Amino acid sequence: MKPIEILLVEDNSGDVRLTREALDEAKVYNNLYVAKDGVEALAYLHREGQFAEAVIPDLILLDLNLPRKDGREVLAEIKTDENL
Repeated sequence: MKPIEILLVEDNSGDVRLTREALDEAKVYNNLYVAKDGVEALAYLHREGQFAEAVIPDLILLDLNLPRKDGREVLAEIKTDENL
């Protein structure tokens, strides 16, 4: 069975920890990657810079209130990019 590749876009470390715990408790077989803001999330999705070898996620958990580029802006960019 293949793990679910999850990108969590969250700037709050407590929420990241809670998400990890919830996935573990629910026994969801996954690989969790974390981006701390919208700019980092888009770099991850476009496989730029340090994320050149990033795995394409099966699921994105996106906080709407993020620094630098908020979740709504990230979502708008994802929706307009044919590759995403």
